[in-house]
Amino acid sequence: MTTDNPRLCRTFQTAPAAVPRENTAKYLDSGLSATGFEKPDWLVPDIEDGTAPDMKAEALDNVVERLPESDFVGEIWPRVEWSYDDERFRDRGEEQIHTLVREVGEFVDGVVVPKVGRLEDVQRAEAVISEAEREYGYPEGSVGLSVIVESGRAVSDLREIARWGGESRLHGLVFGPVDYTAELGGRELGGAGPTWESLLWRLSNEASANGLVALGGPFDQLFGERGGVRFYNGDAYADQVEREARVGLDGSWSLHPKQTAQANRLHMPSVEELERDIRRIEAFQEAKGSGTGAVTVDGQMVDEATFKTFANTVRTARAIDAAAPEQAADVYGETLLGRTRAVDTDW
Repeated sequence: MTTDNPRLCRTFQTAPAAVPRENTAKYLDSGLSATGFEKPDWLVPDIEDGTAPDMKAEALDNVVERLPESDFVGEIWPRVEWSYDDERFRDRGEEQIHTLVREVGEFVDGVVVPKVGRLEDVQRAEAVISEAEREYGYPEGSVGLSVIVESGRAVSDLREIARWGGESRLHGLVFGPVDYTAELGGRELGGAGPTWESLLWRLSNEASANGLVALGGPFDQLFGERGGVRFYNGDAYADQVEREARVGLDGSWSLHPKQTAQANRLHMPSVEELERDIRRIEAFQEAKGSGTGAVTVDGQMVDEATFKTFANTVRTARAIDAAAPEQAADVYGETLLGRTRAVDTDW
């Protein structure tokens, strides 16, 4: 997404809010206490698919209990239950939204609603949040909405949803490839399912056109095995993240702290990229000051169009510096950060 002030969401990490362990909030606690590059930009306490059916109530209790005690620095977006074609899930989701707003509304940035259908279904979810805000005394729009696009209906209405979202409390469009593939009758052939690259492009385009965040889907093949040795499948996950970054997605879905650490770095401008674009902007600003409208740096002409691209790099680095200063300092160092903060990105 290209904006003057980019919303930082390199990582969308779902954490099951209740698991069959002595500490049922183990993974939620892990996400809330994460540091360094393992800390996600958006932490998503999962009350939906990541939690067993008989533990949903405990999952909601864990979220309500843990959030007020947490010093997590980042955005928190609980994922509730929902389904465009099953009233039982919608009823439970409505109850969960009301509980979250009533009990921890000041500690959440919004809720993630899965399995939405056409625009009217997204509007129905928005109305539930709006009703909860009014009932429990929160200002209109203080609790956001992000939706998971994982049905044929949602994809068919993607442009309408995004356009409406640009004028509402909708913040993010998240791709859900597993349910989408199942709904379309897709198959895994040769051990691989569809990559949906054209749909990722559409998601990126519609989000960008309407000021929304666009996020890729989960990569669930966390570990592989070869020759009797089990290993973290980091190369394959990095390949997926890079594909998502190339089409302009703001961030990637993470299921594990290792994935979060990778995605945070891969969606972060490299030192070389940041130094290069700052140098180009500085050269352009110097030339503009002497009355020149374009300048060549490193063999590339810098004009208004290319300038905006370079400025996006700087603004993304600034957003990381503001939201995750320890990550920015670790990668860039104080000298480069000083130039990042000081360079004039106005055309």
